[in-house]
Amino acid sequence: MRRQLGISRKKRLGAMVMMACAAVTVGTSVFVSSAGATSVDDFYIPPSQFDATPGAVVRTEPMAILATVPASDGAWPVAAEKVMYTSLTQNGDPVAVTGTFIDSVHPWQGDGDRPTVVIAPGTAGQGDQCAMSVAFSTGLYADPAQLSLSANQELVSATTWSALGARVFVTDYIGLGTPGIHTYANRVEQAHAVLDAARAANALADSGPSAPVVFWGFSQGGGAVAAAAEMQPAYAPELELYGTWAGAPTADLMSVLPVIDDGNLIGGAVGYAVNGFAERNPEMRQYVDELVTPAGKELLETLSDSCIADVMVKHPFMQSGDLTIDGRPLLEHLDEIPDAVELLRQQRIGTVAPSSPVLITSALNDDTVPYGQARQLAEDWCAQGATVTFRTNALPPILSGAALPNHLAPAYIDGYGPDSAISYLLDRLNGVPLSGCSLD
Repeated sequence: MRRQLGISRKKRLGAMVMMACAAVTVGTSVFVSSAGATSVDDFYIPPSQFDATPGAVVRTEPMAILATVPASDGAWPVAAEKVMYTSLTQNGDPVAVTGTFIDSVHPWQGDGDRPTVVIAPGTAGQGDQCAMSVAFSTGLYADPAQLSLSANQELVSATTWSALGARVFVTDYIGLGTPGIHTYANRVEQAHAVLDAARAANALADSGPSAPVVFWGFSQGGGAVAAAAEMQPAYAPELELYGTWAGAPTADLMSVLPVIDDGNLIGGAVGYAVNGFAERNPEMRQYVDELVTPAGKELLETLSDSCIADVMVKHPFMQSGDLTIDGRPLLEHLDEIPDAVELLRQQRIGTVAPSSPVLITSALNDDTVPYGQARQLAEDWCAQGATVTFRTNALPPILSGAALPNHLAPAYIDGYGPDSAISYLLDRLNGVPLSGCSLD
């Protein structure tokens, strides 16, 4: 039996997290585009032909991560790679996806072999400029001409895991950066992007499929890694998945979307979901065409080229009723269409038990991704015999509907605070035994 995380190791972990947070507040600079909000460099345009094998590396490009403080040995900037790899759409079609790969130069601080940590970002937006790898080097992407802004939300997580000696891969998801609409909140495609990122990372590191793997994600990312965890045994059985942190997972869109659509600061994210499902499902596109006004269609197109910060500034507290022909919420209309209900039902996570341990965290007063559906995910998996730990964050209500206090703050509390998600995953990597379910 391997040992639990010791006191000295916890102290080192705390120091690493503090360094990572300092990187955000001290080291962040801004990449300013002069070519328009949708402009990304040629790296993101896939070749006309590429290896269709899921997880195959299509191309790489060196990247220097400037938005970080020097490492303990004085090394700066951090060397990384921008990566294009192959994944599959929900229909099984090969598609090129991009992401950021950091192969740590630090010794692994845990037991066993150096692990691969795949990070699934929270909601970044739907425009290509919102891809996490675009902002990864400098910490921020800004286009004053288009008033578009995107931040590297995963700087702390990537820096912390890299400092611990893990190799890190942050996926951009399907359709962010690369051609096509980002299929926001699509269960299958987000899971594929995460699982194939693990394959690509192991290929880049030449570590083989036996390398320990863990998944890390919050909000949209929490839903993505939860879906990946339950799909891993069937889609990527060769991966040695040791554990997953699914923070505030978007497990049931039929519960999540109405909350976001009820006067939330990031209500425009409902438009991301509508655009994504219309991209893959012709019947959904037909329903949207019938139900949405010309002005509403124009706004959906605008949202498809926006980042989440743009939504907060330009379209705060947007509601889907503003888009429809009769002023009723779009979701109410869709709830009356059996095909649309079935499409949303298919996105529900929790129908298949993961074969590796999962930590789910959720805030009791989360005003964006509701607590009840996250807890239901834990209960659904437990009923199927999975190993699940569910933790409740009791942060009191603060500015309800503003998203940032009660939704985003728990990401840092649960991810890096006492009894953190990092400690949980380190225990899994260190072989600390765990079985059954624990729900608080």
